[in-house]
This record gives sequence, structure tokens and C-alpha cells, in this order.
Amino acid sequence: MSGPRARSSGPRIGVFGGSFDPPHFGHLALAEWARTELKLDRVLFVPAGSPPHKRRRALSAARHRLAMTRLAVRGNPAFAVSTLETARRGASYTADSLRALAASEPRARWHLLLGADMFATFDTWREPGDIARRAVLVVALRPGVRAPRSSRWARAGRGVVWLTNPGLDVSSSALRVRAARGLGLRYLVPDAVARYAARHGLYGGTRRRAAGGRK
Repeated sequence: MSGPRARSSGPRIGVFGGSFDPPHFGHLALAEWARTELKLDRVLFVPAGSPPHKRRRALSAARHRLAMTRLAVRGNPAFAVSTLETARRGASYTADSLRALAASEPRARWHLLLGADMFATFDTWREPGDIARRAVLVVALRPGVRAPRSSRWARAGRGVVWLTNPGLDVSSSALRVRAARGLGLRYLVPDAVARYAARHGLYGGTRRRAAGGRK
């Protein structure tokens, strides 16, 4: 494992991409853990427009996922949300997004946040070498997932950092199933996100229960 190189003169920015359907406390906890452990100036959440690895499943509309992500990060001045991928036509590729971000802030030092499950498939991504050259790969622990720590990406590009985060066993897919069964999402997603999902009927179930079980 190799860590970040010497601090550059620009800001240290974490990039956290995902479908965020819905965004949950696991996402927020991971972003904050990475921010504090790596001394990031801010973390940029990038909701995917059309993620190529999830084409078989119908995602909630990009405008809904973007709105929920904005609600989720509200109140943390170190968190921001980008429309880079939701505004883009076609599939969302991390390599394209990092190029655009680097062009917008050329002095920044980019850190790409990804789970151990995604890191295990990193070789299959589009242009992994370019991604590794542009950003430090920050790998978060996931319960039940063992990704190889011996990787050529740890010796190429800007390096690989393994977080010491606690593995929170929560996933958006499990929350969608829970909501569809009419069960509440309280304490799993921010209240504002649960209310938004219920108001727009994103995951089925009853409005009252999806909003957290309140009467």
C-alpha cells in the first residue's frame, strides 16, 4: 500500500460517485471518515447520470437522485454536490468526470472514494490507468468484501490508500426493498431524504411508513 504523495499547493478534494438511489447514512459516514482521515478540504458527491454497470436496473430519475443527494449533504459545509454526470448525455464514466474536474481545478489534488467491492473490479473500468494517474484511489472497507491489497494500482499513478473506516452494512438496494415493503427508512437515511422519496413515490410502499413511520 502506498499513501498520498506530498501535499500539493491546491485543495485536497474527495470525489464520491454513485447512483445514490437513495443516498444513506453509510454514504455520509464514509465521506466524513475519508475527509477527516485524509485531511480533505471537501468531498464532492457526483450522482451518476447513467451508470454503465447498472443499465439492467431502472434507476430513479436523475433529478430525483440529485435532489435527494443535495438534501442528504445539507448542513455539512465540507460536502458539495456536482451535476457533472446528471447533466451529461449518455453513460457516466469516471475517467471522463475526473478529466472534467481536473480541467476545472487544475491545482487540486483529487482523491477518488470507492468501496472495496468496486476496487476489486477496477481493472475492468474504462481507462483505469488514466483514473489512477489523476487521483489517489481511496478504498473503503465493506462488510463481507475482500479486495486484493496487492495491486498494480498501488504502485502506479498516485497510489492507493485503504481507509480504516468501520464497515457499515447498509446499501441502497436493501433500502429500496425495505421501502417497497412499506417499512420505514428512519435512521437509515436523513429524514429529508425519506420524506422526499415518499412524496414522489420513488420506491413504493405507503407514504406514512416510507417517511419514517410517523403518524
